[in-house]
Amino acid sequence: MLTLKVINENREEVIRKLAKKRFAAEEVVNQIVTLDEKRRSTQTALDSQLSEINRLSKSIGGLMKEGRKEEADAVKQQVTELKEQSRSNEAVLKEVEESIQQLLVTIPNLPHDSVPEGNSAEENLIERSGGSFPQLSPDALPHWELAKKYDLIDFELGVKITGAGFPVYKGRGSRLQRALINFFLDNARDAGFVEIQPPYVVNAASGFATGQLPDKEGQMYHVGLDDLYLIPTAEVPVTNIYRDVILEEKDLPIKNTAYSACFRREAGSYGKDVRGLNRLHQFDKVEIVCIDKPENSYMRLDEMVWYVQTLVEKLELPWRIVRLCGGDMSFTSALTFDFEVFSAAQQRWLEVSSVSNFESYQANRLKCRYRNEERKIQLCHTLNGSALALPRIVAALLENNQTPEGIRIPAALVPYTGFELID
Repeated sequence: MLTLKVINENREEVIRKLAKKRFAAEEVVNQIVTLDEKRRSTQTALDSQLSEINRLSKSIGGLMKEGRKEEADAVKQQVTELKEQSRSNEAVLKEVEESIQQLLVTIPNLPHDSVPEGNSAEENLIERSGGSFPQLSPDALPHWELAKKYDLIDFELGVKITGAGFPVYKGRGSRLQRALINFFLDNARDAGFVEIQPPYVVNAASGFATGQLPDKEGQMYHVGLDDLYLIPTAEVPVTNIYRDVILEEKDLPIKNTAYSACFRREAGSYGKDVRGLNRLHQFDKVEIVCIDKPENSYMRLDEMVWYVQTLVEKLELPWRIVRLCGGDMSFTSALTFDFEVFSAAQQRWLEVSSVSNFESYQANRLKCRYRNEERKIQLCHTLNGSALALPRIVAALLENNQTPEGIRIPAALVPYTGFELID
């Protein structure tokens, strides 16, 4: 979340920048500034009272030793009154601080200056693209029909066992999933990311620290009896490793990767755009997370974007990178690049990765800091990206590589699948 210092020192800039995210910030920012003024004046009064209580309390013993009992009793009464006043101010201070906190968590992160204006995905900017578009026959099948034809994925069985959005992978479909997971993890390791195997459930503190709570509470599966949440992405548990941690500058950057299943209640509307693997309640994903010094974070973001590009290139998929406009960005992001691959049978672009810099927004919630060479402690910057999410990658691989003989496996994946063709 934003710090009080940022809001107090840059009130008009905060309001202006948040307008790019289509967030009307003026009222809430002004409320915070007013409450913070009250907080500071109350804290000043409280500090003065506590100092006076300390001074008077020390004088009581001396007065008693000198036999000045009446004066000592008067001072005791004064101390009693000051203590009552200080307790009142402590209560006011606590209430004001809680009100400020409740308002702060409703404010999104500030967008980076390079974020374009716009209200929706139609106004995102295409940064660059690559890959060859496959030429399919007129009778080419979408992935949900290919999955049925080759007995790779059973969507109906998933409905029977759990419900819509929980497919069952079978045979070579399962092997393709496992091959992609291992392929992504091995590539991440070679790129310097340290693998983590995280829990799939987190507590509310972890959800709050990375910004899922309270913003996306309705999209997370909640285990009510234990007050735990199924993770929407491995970003949540991996980033929370560094909650309430002070890192040393020499240990930065931190680069982690993790595979996990991901769970999301919101699965969108009905129709062809969300059919098959296009949008699920449960899916597999390999995540990359970076923590670095503020001055290095945008260099790190560029590195992460280039890294994800190498993955889609190795998978021989047509791809493009889009810079999200303000109206299409997430609550916590300062700058986001989405990767999309072209699904030839559906004739549409499918998002397969988002790579984001959160600057200090997450770190402030996490209390993730580092100690520099001058021993000064300051907030880190955090970044994360999908590298990659599997469902739409699988959809594009099946559709784009269908031939009369079967579905061709990209050469980079063959060592992982153990087969070159699904027939």
